[in-house]
Amino acid sequence: MATQDRDAHAAVQGVTRMTPSEAFVETLVANGVTDMFGIMGSAFMDAMDIFAPAGIRLVPVVHEQGAAHMADGYARVSNRHGVVIGQNGPGISNCVTAIAAAFWAHSPVVIVTPEAGTMGTGLGGFQEANQLPMFQEFTKYQGHVNNPRRMAEYTGRCFDRAMSEMGPTQLNIPRDHFYGEIETEIPQPSRLDRGPGGSSSLDAAAALIAEAEFPVIVSGGGVVMADAVEECKALAERLGAPVVNSYLHNDSFPASHPLWTGPLGYQGSKAAMKLISQADVVIALGTRLGPFGTLPQHGMDYWPKNAKIVQIDADHKMLGLVKKIHVGICGDAKAAAVALVERLADRELVSDSTTAERAATIQSEKDAWESELDEWTHERDPFSLDMIAEAEGEEGNWLHPRQVLRELEKAMPADVMVSTDIGNINSVANSYLRFERPRSFLAPMSFGNCGYALPTIIGAKAAAPERPAVSYAGDGAWGMSMSEIMTAVRHDIPVTSIVFHNRQWGAEKKNQVDFYDRRFVAGELESESFAGIATAMGAQGVVVDKLEEVGPALTRAIDAQMNEGKTTVIEIMCTRELGDPFRRDALSKPVRLLDKYKDYV
Repeated sequence: MATQDRDAHAAVQGVTRMTPSEAFVETLVANGVTDMFGIMGSAFMDAMDIFAPAGIRLVPVVHEQGAAHMADGYARVSNRHGVVIGQNGPGISNCVTAIAAAFWAHSPVVIVTPEAGTMGTGLGGFQEANQLPMFQEFTKYQGHVNNPRRMAEYTGRCFDRAMSEMGPTQLNIPRDHFYGEIETEIPQPSRLDRGPGGSSSLDAAAALIAEAEFPVIVSGGGVVMADAVEECKALAERLGAPVVNSYLHNDSFPASHPLWTGPLGYQGSKAAMKLISQADVVIALGTRLGPFGTLPQHGMDYWPKNAKIVQIDADHKMLGLVKKIHVGICGDAKAAAVALVERLADRELVSDSTTAERAATIQSEKDAWESELDEWTHERDPFSLDMIAEAEGEEGNWLHPRQVLRELEKAMPADVMVSTDIGNINSVANSYLRFERPRSFLAPMSFGNCGYALPTIIGAKAAAPERPAVSYAGDGAWGMSMSEIMTAVRHDIPVTSIVFHNRQWGAEKKNQVDFYDRRFVAGELESESFAGIATAMGAQGVVVDKLEEVGPALTRAIDAQMNEGKTTVIEIMCTRELGDPFRRDALSKPVRLLDKYKDYV
């Protein structure tokens, strides 16, 4: 909604007599809410009745988990609140998984949870549930409206805390508290002005960095959230330091920059891993250095064991939590980067004498990795070779996932937003997804839930309709969320969805290959045409089984999205070859003690 339209719906000022529903809606207006996601319900219908005159669009979804994912995508792309609402009980419980994903993405999502009426609490009435414990682990703050007169107060606090705490909050409202008459004042939004951190810790960090021979910057999600890419660039350029993206934050540094080296973590960049392995000082800018994002990969235990770490995070609880650090700075990534550049601007640095040599090393490692990706057309382990042979014999030489991902990368439009689901091919995509601006890459982060990508990219597109929007999913994850294609079609939120159809739960099947002697249980996903199902839901469905058609199919779909408002599902027929397993760190060869199971080792 345009700014002038939002201004026309400005919240009322001063103490005013109104209903609690009006107080709730007016507080949404005060916080700039123009879009919400959910399914209509009697529990909040009195408030829903006045959404439209307040300038608020409620986007009805197919399933509430999708609604919460949409709110997450909306928040991450817009840097505004994402709002989700649903019917008390089952409607609300359907959102738990998606709110957990938003929690690990630090998304300012507000989940509004209408609750069974106060006079029926504890009697086991229709759709009654204790809704606060459901979200306790995955919210930064929970507000329960214990009196209708406190409706605006709690609503405003939930919106404030979602921003200040950088994560989801829950607003729990007994359904009878929407009714009546109250006198109240609509609170104005309160936003923190974040600083760079303490001067002593910044001084200590600058002194440590000045003595570094091979500094490396890890650019994390905090750089995206703080809009700090330019400041990260300035710091990197002052140091001549390679920049690696933290896991699943490929949009935290522009891929065209000569100091960019790619992402760490599962299926990340070998160039980034080889370069950070040489670091004597690591500057972790806006990242908690999560354990899954620093695990060994590609046969390399790359994390530098003796490097000194400067960690910068807006949440003091993250400092030193995962990795031992030498200097911790509790500060905003943008402000801290500026403060460090100021301290290092005129200072003689040990690394200054080797800037040119380091630049050559960076370029050499990047060139080697790009060459390897060009030649890495298929997985080479024996199981994958068997699957390739099967595909050539039975399926007309279906496509190798890595070749597909490379072609998609080449065809990606500028300013694209991409969401990826969990799964084997989606994880391999981590090596191929590159971005030029922040708020472009959306993934389920540490929660790793299936069914994430499609609804999240719909939410992102609702927030930024001027940007191309693409989702990646395997056929397993796609089955969990594909019904939201109807949401995109019904409500004119066009997206392009890529489905990698290899008829299996690939990530877990790879574990059965490596640890369970290819004893496959519950991993097969034979299914009808996903493109055909998409067509039945009102979208365009396209099947691609030739490599030369991958890029053109994406280009045509993006053109239809941006110029005709059409949603397209591109079903890519892939071989069953598989990349490295997710959890090599968490599995071991089985041991069987009972005689009847001893053959299963």
